[in-house]
Amino acid sequence: MIADPDAAARRLGSIVLEAGRFLAQVRDRGAGRVVKPDGSPSTAADLEAERMILGRLAADFPDIPVVAEESAEAASAPSGLYFLVDPLDGTRDYLTGAGEYSVNAALIAGDRPIAAALAVPVLGRVWAAGTTCLVAPIPPSGDCTDWQPTAVRPSPAEGPVAVVSRRHGDDATDICLDRMGIGGRRIASSAAKFGLIASGEADVYVRCGATMEWDTAAGDHVVTVAGGLVLGADGKPLTYGHAERGFLNGAFAAFGDRRLAGLCTLPAG
Repeated sequence: MIADPDAAARRLGSIVLEAGRFLAQVRDRGAGRVVKPDGSPSTAADLEAERMILGRLAADFPDIPVVAEESAEAASAPSGLYFLVDPLDGTRDYLTGAGEYSVNAALIAGDRPIAAALAVPVLGRVWAAGTTCLVAPIPPSGDCTDWQPTAVRPSPAEGPVAVVSRRHGDDATDICLDRMGIGGRRIASSAAKFGLIASGEADVYVRCGATMEWDTAAGDHVVTVAGGLVLGADGKPLTYGHAERGFLNGAFAAFGDRRLAGLCTLPAG
């Protein structure tokens, strides 16, 4: 077990910050683009960012295995402590120059995160959570130093604000949001949605379409430690390490105000 999850989270914050800076500098517009077996795009930038992150994790946490997006096909079922890493969440938005792509890393103990960080270069922020949730601006150079506590907010009287995807809308998500009496929608990409909820800038994120465990683990922990809640269709927290289903998530919803959970019914299966 990690003795200090908060120290681990801040170290993860440094690692995702470094990878995020690299991605912002490269701004790959298609060079080296490939289509993976699941139909999703990858780029030379994804692969280089993953290599960078794996190298830093191996140096700082040499005995802890990693399941990362670009190499997950070779991963066996993890147990104990392991990392889930997405070196570039929001590749399509990264390729077009639109949207808040992110770098996500979470340390999992068994089937739940205990430390996590996510960097969103376009928003200029890094979130890190161990036993407390922190956010820091991305400085022009060097490591993050201005870490500040952050927390979710109560749902506004005029109705909760939902963060919604540019590219992944579906009828089931719209039905769920309509039932909740949403007061507004904010478009955002990738795990940035979790960060906005954790910082009290939005209230709910519903996703009924396909996601992978490395897409959600870091944001899940950031929202949960900030005082919110992330639940699957069974009404329970998401669990991780499911190699038997290819690390695929089911439908889920993230709530800033935990009282909102009772208003949302997700499709099963």
